[in-house]
Amino acid sequence: MTDDRVVVALDVGGTGMKCAVVRPDGVVVRAERHPTDAARGPAAVVGTILDVAEGLADKARADGLTPIAVGIAVPGVVDEARGVAVWSANVGFRDVPVRDLAVARLGLPTALGHDVRVGGLAEARLGAGRGSGHVLFVAIGTGIAAAHVVDGTAAVGAHGAAGEIGHILVRPGGPRCGCGRPGCLEAIASAAAIGRRYAELAGQSADAPVTATEVAEPPVTAAEVAEPPVTAAEVAQRAATGEPLAGQVWQEAIDALADGLASGQALFDVATIVLGGGLAQAGDGLLTPLRAAMRERMTFHREPHLVAAALGDEAGCLGAALLALDAVGVRDHQEKR
Repeated sequence: MTDDRVVVALDVGGTGMKCAVVRPDGVVVRAERHPTDAARGPAAVVGTILDVAEGLADKARADGLTPIAVGIAVPGVVDEARGVAVWSANVGFRDVPVRDLAVARLGLPTALGHDVRVGGLAEARLGAGRGSGHVLFVAIGTGIAAAHVVDGTAAVGAHGAAGEIGHILVRPGGPRCGCGRPGCLEAIASAAAIGRRYAELAGQSADAPVTATEVAEPPVTAAEVAEPPVTAAEVAQRAATGEPLAGQVWQEAIDALADGLASGQALFDVATIVLGGGLAQAGDGLLTPLRAAMRERMTFHREPHLVAAALGDEAGCLGAALLALDAVGVRDHQEKR
């Protein structure tokens, strides 16, 4: 007998939404993308989320499929137990009861999750961490965040804030992080920080030595974090061609990232660390030196298997689908995909 069950999944970002109808085996049967238009305000964004979800459910029924649940992933601070988007700068949410609103509109069980955690869920079950059991998924983009997934379940934390590995202190007195504290991993090894650091050093006199004080100043503004003048990808490319300045900046990021991941390994003892986000697109240019740096930092801890994410920008949407399937007790997807 053919299984006609599907779930509706949405991965909501500040710019766009990745949306899909997904079978229990993890296969996407319909995919769409829609603009978020966060500038319209949180009420309008919620309206769009509900409209898109309802539209996907209707299309699934028209195709002879049976929607059984909805999964929605959003950025920021998420109370998954209550289904509330507590805070999100990207989409303007403040204590929005997304789950209850979706249930009222669609009449389907709904799960709400954090975008990085659901991305980690997908990579652990369906992607690069599949079969590992204990996975740390680390997304490195404008910021750095992680998801610790054990046997297919992502840790949420007592206050919904588990996985903020980007705010591990790795360089006391270093660049000021967006959270306000100097020296966080995110302030040194995120894609935005790498681009900013390169631009800062390139603007200095070629004869001027770089000191710890110069590294720490000036404080980072939100605009600088969002739009670095030089991209991390460009720095990686220049480092690969042998440019000394780019090589210095890239190595600084590698060393800081290795320190942060080594701390993560000491805490979680995972089998696999999966790197996602824009920085992971550097491939072996990131993975090879990072593996070497991690190896140097391991004492009695087992060295984790370090790999690039496999699902790309589909991870969040697939993870939202997995969250929805879990909510209704359907969990055969990782075995069959």
